Amino acid sequence: MSSTVAILIPCYNEELTIKKVITDFQRELPQSSVYVYNNNSTDKTASIAKGAGAIVVNVPKKGKGNVVRAMFMDIEADVYIMVDGDDTYPVQDVHALIKPILDNKADMSIGDRLSNGSYENQNSRNFHNFGNNLVKNLINRLYEENLKDIMSGFRAFNKDFVKHFPIHSKGFEIETEMSMHALDKRFRIQEVDINYRDRPEGSVSKLNTFSDGAKIIKTIFWLFKDYQPLTFFTYFAGFFFVLSLLAGGPVIVEFIQTSYINKVPSAILAVGLMLISMMSLFIGFLLDTIVRQHRENFELSRLNRR
Repeated sequence: MSSTVAILIPCYNEELTIKKVITDFQRELPQSSVYVYNNNSTDKTASIAKGAGAIVVNVPKKGKGNVVRAMFMDIEADVYIMVDGDDTYPVQDVHALIKPILDNKADMSIGDRLSNGSYENQNSRNFHNFGNNLVKNLINRLYEENLKDIMSGFRAFNKDFVKHFPIHSKGFEIETEMSMHALDKRFRIQEVDINYRDRPEGSVSKLNTFSDGAKIIKTIFWLFKDYQPLTFFTYFAGFFFVLSLLAGGPVIVEFIQTSYINKVPSAILAVGLMLISMMSLFIGFLLDTIVRQHRENFELSRLNRR
């Protein structure tokens, strides 16, 4: 393998599993460099990782998104592989994962845990399957795509994607942001079937089903506004338009029947709601023009970098 490969492992309190993850990658990809970015672990994660031969970097700012941002900024490679340090992804699947990147058929490949049923069979955390499907269906609907596993933590990237990804997420929303950014900027995506196994006994998930799930939904909401403002504000315009009709309908009927308006407050409310609807639509068109220009500039910057 002539390409330089970097294994990126964001970690927080994974002393039970980190050594196995590192040694598995050293066995499967012996010429790769393994990086463990330690995010304020209070256990022996950092010392164990260093003893196993990984390059250990401490990131004081909490959150997986902050860790991935630091990784993408610091590390130079041709192929990047990001994986969790909890040993839930069998490392032997990495060869299939990086093949689309090495063959220049994808900018990001995603390890799909869901299609073969291994995640549903192995995952013991309540509502996680529901949350995965909810996020997947929302994003696929927004972009008219058919991605199978939006939130997988086992991914591979080329340098073009890594160096053109402005990360905003702070925590576990990072995978969702990656997927939406790739779809919006028309990066090539391939999904590869992989297996999944639940955490070993004694290892504890850092993902909170409800609070982190709410953050992911909020991230989708704000990224939808940023990436597709015309569609976003058209929904708002339609909502206020309907409210305006509901408030103004009786006023119009009254005026037709009596040629006079007694429901003055309703008339004022209807006009106000209609103005909000029109303003929302205008803002959507304006921001859509700006976003289109940004996309063109983004494409030009990618071409110039090559």
